[in-house]
Amino acid sequence: MEASNSRSTPAPHTGWRLRNLFAAREAGVFIALILMCVFLALTSEAFLSTRNLLNIGRQVSLIGIMAVGMTFVLISGEVDLSVGSTYALAGLVTGMLLIQQWTMLPAIAVGLLIGVGIGVLNGALSTYGKLPSFITTLGMLSIVRGAALLITDGQPVTVNIRQGVLPDVLEQFEFIGQGYLFGQIPMQLVFFIIIAILGAIVLSLTTFGFRVYAVGGGQKAARVSGIRVFSVKVWSFIIMGTLAGLAGILSMAFLPSGQAGRTGLGLELDVIAATIVGGASLSGGEGTIPGTILGVLIIGVLRNGLVLLGISPFAQELIIGLVIIIAVAIDKWTATRRAA
Repeated sequence: MEASNSRSTPAPHTGWRLRNLFAAREAGVFIALILMCVFLALTSEAFLSTRNLLNIGRQVSLIGIMAVGMTFVLISGEVDLSVGSTYALAGLVTGMLLIQQWTMLPAIAVGLLIGVGIGVLNGALSTYGKLPSFITTLGMLSIVRGAALLITDGQPVTVNIRQGVLPDVLEQFEFIGQGYLFGQIPMQLVFFIIIAILGAIVLSLTTFGFRVYAVGGGQKAARVSGIRVFSVKVWSFIIMGTLAGLAGILSMAFLPSGQAGRTGLGLELDVIAATIVGGASLSGGEGTIPGTILGVLIIGVLRNGLVLLGISPFAQELIIGLVIIIAVAIDKWTATRRAA
């Protein structure tokens, strides 16, 4: 009876805390997104066109899929810098298996298992190995990138019939990356929507989601409550690795060519930036999937708007960098004020 009461008591507090957090932070991000959209609608006739909006949806989908995984990792109080390399290795290996005339589902399964394996390693080293996740995943970033270079010998991997891919398999594979649902909605966006919905359900409506928040909010308190802290963190890294692998596979399906030295390079910065802009905290214990979606859209709309306005690509990188710094600064200042 006592254990049952200890589990049921934190739930209302957690629900109130999440509602309060959404009102305080995600609402601000939503207002910023609306203002940005209004400005771009007034300055560019092309912005509100159906084609452009669906294009934005497709462009943010892969980052969005990985940002859902990063939300779990950041809320648990950790960080994963290896997602760009995982993205590259999973996609390239899947492409190489298709070239060796594997059928689509087994090849994709291997790509996803690579993501799972990297997630397990990151989680185990960051918990049972007692290494800071920043250092662990920074090292894994280079290890996985090096593995991709060794496997491909640094050569591009191109998925087409001339390279040996079975015609019907190529058609199926290209559909998940280049196809459209009902002839209108990009398949990448469909995958993002499904992953976001599943992520929101798991994080907000399941015991595991409650434990992720509890672990990020205070490991000692979570451990006293009977939560297996290390297990929760490892599973968060597994979710991240799996989604990074899925995004890499979808990228290979969309643009069926990749190179280990370039694919996914620096992608982890966009993923972390989008998640933090959406309200997740580097200190752990805070963040929501709706907030992450808003953060992803902020980054996507900003990039799209800069292109429509004819801003130099070099200036675009500068502006995106400023947004990242401002987002992290707001996160830190907010945490400091709450602590005070």
